[in-house]
Amino acid sequence: MSVDERREQLIAVALELFSHRPPEEVSIDDIAAAAGASRPLVYHYFPGKQAIYEESLRRAGRELAARFEEPADGPLSERLHRVMGRYLDFVQSHGPGFAALLRGGSVTASTNTSAVIDDVRRAAHEQILGHLALPSPSPGLRLTVRAWIANAEITSLEWLADRSVPLEDLQLHLVQEFVASLTLTAAREPALAAELAGFFAGERPDGPTGKLVRDLAGLLAVPGLADTLAVLAVPPAPEEPRERL
Repeated sequence: MSVDERREQLIAVALELFSHRPPEEVSIDDIAAAAGASRPLVYHYFPGKQAIYEESLRRAGRELAARFEEPADGPLSERLHRVMGRYLDFVQSHGPGFAALLRGGSVTASTNTSAVIDDVRRAAHEQILGHLALPSPSPGLRLTVRAWIANAEITSLEWLADRSVPLEDLQLHLVQEFVASLTLTAAREPALAAELAGFFAGERPDGPTGKLVRDLAGLLAVPGLADTLAVLAVPPAPEEPRERL
């Protein structure tokens, strides 16, 4: 192999090992054995395990960020559903190593590894805002998107721990949580609500948003719940001014 080919092979092998085992459980000897190379040869290309781990993570980070790229065609929630399918597939196939890092429990975590994860989050944030196609996203909307990305991260890592929910259900759940968060933000920002009219107009009954609306409407059929919600929907009467003594 050429120098570049051997280096690429070591990175690929290391990433495969880090994907299936926590990074602290992978040694230089493990990487050398999996690559069919000697321990000194690995050290010839990388000064230690931390260096090869960081390079492997950068490679994986670029791949993960690319999974958020989606053509701006069709309803937004369906686009996001495809994105989350690719994201969860990545989480599933790279579980142990990324779980250790994202939970902050990895001894290999460093400023460099944190920067890789931050780059992925930033790319996801900008991709989602791009799909919303709003000329000037408000601070509230930006915060909503960031919070949803963090929630998706935490939820997917929790799913890795027990996998009690089918992956397809988790995929739909995360997309519907985004729609719900977006709707709540619009309820607080009239200008955003007007801009999002096109978003809801483009959704389809059989898509994630349509299913969410039907589920919410079904709550009104629960005995007593509709009446209770109706009471909460009535604004409280203004307090009468107190007379001065």
